Amino acid sequence: MKIVMKWLGRITSVALYGILLCIIILVVYSKIQGGTPQILGHQILTVLSGSMEPGIKTGSLIAVKPVTQVDSLKKGDVITFKSLDNPNVLITHRIVKVEKADSQINYITKGDNNDGNDTKPIPSSNVVAKYSGFTIPYIGYLFDFFHTKTGKIVLLIIPGILLLGYSLIKMWKIIASIDDDQGKQTLEKPKSV
Repeated sequence: MKIVMKWLGRITSVALYGILLCIIILVVYSKIQGGTPQILGHQILTVLSGSMEPGIKTGSLIAVKPVTQVDSLKKGDVITFKSLDNPNVLITHRIVKVEKADSQINYITKGDNNDGNDTKPIPSSNVVAKYSGFTIPYIGYLFDFFHTKTGKIVLLIIPGILLLGYSLIKMWKIIASIDDDQGKQTLEKPKSV
């Protein structure tokens, strides 16, 4: 039983250190890049509206693959593009029609949950990525919170507190076992006559 507890302690310790290290790397990497985090070549985005429901729920985390050849996109593909009104806002909608005029390609898009098409065609130069089909519902709310200043502080503090608490418990157990060993040695010493 002691061996099992010892190994569980080691696994917990390694897991906490690993989580803290991953979080620090993710926060620093996001700050250096100045954009969205990437995992295995996919950007991780948060969906903040219900325009693509029921396939992509509001508050979902989605993975999108950056597009290098916009001419390969076709009707039915779900793309992420820069808003025509604000290039800092990304929108993820489905292509319902591809229009080609001279060397310019425009996409008519629509949210699956919207009644009509988006008001203006999206130029191919605004297309950022293609949805890869990977989504985790509702985790995006948490992910979005972690991109705020408060969220980043919480993200670093909580694993740190857990690690500190775990270390204090571990030290307390070690001190208690040393005290027990000293108590046993005192009881076992023969009395001199």
